[in-house]
Amino acid sequence: MKFFIDTADLDEIREALSWGCLAGVTTNPSLYARTGGKLADFEAHMVKIAEMCEGLPVSAESQAKTTEDMIADGRRLSALAPNIVVKLPICAEALAATHQLASEGVRVNMTLVFSAPQALLAANAGARYISPFVGRFDDIAEDGISQLADVVTCIGNYDWSGKNVDDQVEIITASVRTPNHVTQAALMGADIATVPFGALKKCLKHPLTDQGMAAFDADWAKVVAAQ
Repeated sequence: MKFFIDTADLDEIREALSWGCLAGVTTNPSLYARTGGKLADFEAHMVKIAEMCEGLPVSAESQAKTTEDMIADGRRLSALAPNIVVKLPICAEALAATHQLASEGVRVNMTLVFSAPQALLAANAGARYISPFVGRFDDIAEDGISQLADVVTCIGNYDWSGKNVDDQVEIITASVRTPNHVTQAALMGADIATVPFGALKKCLKHPLTDQGMAAFDADWAKVVAAQ
């Protein structure tokens, strides 16, 4: 399973890139707002991320509400850099926009997916990536992992050749809150997990790792002291 980072923060992206584990970036309006960015600077900010992540997919989300405006946004955003993927929310307007954009060679990440039927519609419309959400189900005391499993199984049942730009559909596990979300997504075969930087750092941690490192340090100190 590949790791994307779910952020618009340049410092977080830079550090995650330094680990050598990053395969892409996803952003959304909320994440951009947290950076304090202004509307006039949005596209320039996306270009900065795309340049930092040369060759890796970077999702930039449209806030358009009509099919025509989504198509226009998609064309404009995808033209900013060759690795920018246009992010659209699942709805009738976005399905129509995705169908058109895919026919023009524009990759689309369809987001806010909460069910298998939504995912299947997105794939049929030509979405290159489908982003089912996990954590938001947990927020309302439902099982996001089981919903993700349904999406993974349904999409995996079919050959999507010819439906989109790259002849494949990848599932991005989104709204990831915990390392367990990552584990469960990987166990069921989700292609990608897009993880906030805080949760990504938690994936590095385990109390037994910390205990082991402390023990190694203590024993090495004894070796040094004996010289």
